[in-house]
Amino acid sequence: MSPKPNLLILCTGNSCRSQMAEGYLRGLGGARFDVHSAGTEPAERVHPVAIQVMAEDGIDISSGRPQHLNEFWGRIDVRYLIIVCSGAQESCPRSLPGVSEKLFWPFDDPAAYRGSQQETLAEFRRVRDQIKQQVLSWLEIEGKQT
Repeated sequence: MSPKPNLLILCTGNSCRSQMAEGYLRGLGGARFDVHSAGTEPAERVHPVAIQVMAEDGIDISSGRPQHLNEFWGRIDVRYLIIVCSGAQESCPRSLPGVSEKLFWPFDDPAAYRGSQQETLAEFRRVRDQIKQQVLSWLEIEGKQT
């Protein structure tokens, strides 16, 4: 049996969107992929509201830690590189050695949202739901191609 293909989700801080996407891809497609996430400028910790809203949907990302892209770059072959923010898309090299397929799924950064605590929570939930829907749609399409 061949090893599962590597899937790497890339964001700038690796504290919100990429962590949520990693959580969903592990939970919904983890049997098919080795799922990782990284940042071009990783934060110190996973955003606590991202942890909270994912837990609301039954996904535990509390043990995640932001990692730098260099922890993976050139160390693993990446079947799918999924970039979830414009900042990482702009700073990512156009030519990516070892990457079979590059996907761009831009989501708003809920950590950058400014509003009340309730409004911020609603923004995190909105982005979480968008990420979940994108992951489900992609897994369905990708499953038909393999």
